[in-house]
Order: sequence, then structure tokens, then C-alpha cells
Amino acid sequence: MFFKSIGSKAVGPHNWIGLRGDSKWNVPEPELVLVLNPGMQIVGYTIGNDVSSRDIEGENPLYLPQAKVYRHACAVGPVITIADTAFNAHNLPIKLGIVRDGATVFEAETSTAQLNRPLPELAAFLGRYDDFADGVLLFTGTGIVPPDDFTLHHGDQVTITIAGIGALRNTARLME
Repeated sequence: MFFKSIGSKAVGPHNWIGLRGDSKWNVPEPELVLVLNPGMQIVGYTIGNDVSSRDIEGENPLYLPQAKVYRHACAVGPVITIADTAFNAHNLPIKLGIVRDGATVFEAETSTAQLNRPLPELAAFLGRYDDFADGVLLFTGTGIVPPDDFTLHHGDQVTITIAGIGALRNTARLME
């Protein structure tokens, strides 16, 4: 597991997501997000975008925090769907769409069925040796990464949709 962000680095729906000015290869990473209470119980689900600077990440494993933890590199929302027996999070389609200048430049789909570990196991592992007095949002990992020749551009519209939760929409902004 990797620590993504503190709350002040995250943004909500319809806000801008940041593209590092010192990176030439920035990509969105759509993820199901578990909403956990302090006891590490899953109380809800939402959508997350783990924006990553892949070229910085690839230079050296020690640079992973710089590639993933910076202002506006994390988006969550648009709602929290309450965890109950009627909502099955184990086989949800996750869709990513990126529109540039009115044209779709990337689309892909995956499913939460592709996750390698059961959701309760992920939650339990996170809380095994750590405490979260206010609860925590746990990003479950991405099954979609755009190809190596793709990067987000300033003004790109990024939409991540998960059935039963909704659509998280953000606009990419180059940070100087």
C-alpha cells in the first residue's frame, strides 16, 4: 500500500486536477475508493482519481511520493454510496474517458472484479499497524493506465464513472 495524500491535497468533483510543470507524462488513474470508519469497517464507496507523473515515478522508486503526492493530484467524489447489503462493490464497471478540445482522446473500462484482494482484506491490512481517528479513504488500485505515448494536457476533461456511484469529473490544469 502507498500513502497517497492528506486531505488538503485532494479536490472534489468539478475542481481542477494538477499536472506537474516538471513532468512530461501525467496520467489519471481511476479507482474505487473505500470509505472506512476508525474501526476499518467499510461504510461507503466513492470514486477516486490518483493523478500520477509517470516519468518522475519511473526515474527512481524513491521519487514515487513526488510523482503522486502534490497539490491537486487526488480527486474524490461525487458522492459517497453507503455500504449495505444491497450494494455489491465486487463487480462494478469502472470507465475512464478523456476529452480534449471536444474530442474523445482516450476511453477504457475495467471492473472491480479484477482486484487481486477482497475489499475487507484491503481495509484490514491498512489498519493492522496504523490508526485513523477520523476514518480514512482507501484507494483500491487502478486497472486502467493510458498507454506510454499518452499524457494529459492542460484543459483535458477527465471523467471516471463507476456504476452505482456516479461520475467524477475534473479538468486538468498545468501547474507552473
